[in-house]
Amino acid sequence: MTVIGLISDTHGLLRPGVHAALAGVSMILHAGDVGGDEILDELSLIAPVQAVFGNTDAKWQAGLAVERVVEVGGVRIHVSHGHEVGRPNAERLVAAYPGFDVLVYGHTHVPKIERIGDVLVVNPGGAGARRFDLTPSVARLTIADGHAEVVLVELAG
Repeated sequence: MTVIGLISDTHGLLRPGVHAALAGVSMILHAGDVGGDEILDELSLIAPVQAVFGNTDAKWQAGLAVERVVEVGGVRIHVSHGHEVGRPNAERLVAAYPGFDVLVYGHTHVPKIERIGDVLVVNPGGAGARRFDLTPSVARLTIADGHAEVVLVELAG
């Protein structure tokens, strides 16, 4: 069994509760709008981090890619910010990125877990400053026996 931390839209703020919410994960996937190297440095104290650019990130920021593709336990995971498909939703992402078992995105700050056929589509929500009256959150993705499940974890504050 492997547990992966999912986070997005920190916008330069890493809430203290992130450490507890992601404790014990083997890897962290950040779906963009990171807001600076210090966020990635702090997350790397928890576990190795792979991150993508969001629409507010500087294109020169080290450690960010347009997309990330990770395979864990036979499960293929794609990470992007989501803004590249316009208004991101599960259907648009599944159409844009075929062949994956899990799609992770951010941008909307709205935490969501949806299944489209066999594809698990996850937005861990915005983990940075509270926006749009939404509770900040992250997610924990568990992979076991070639199957993926995810739970959202709300952050205090």
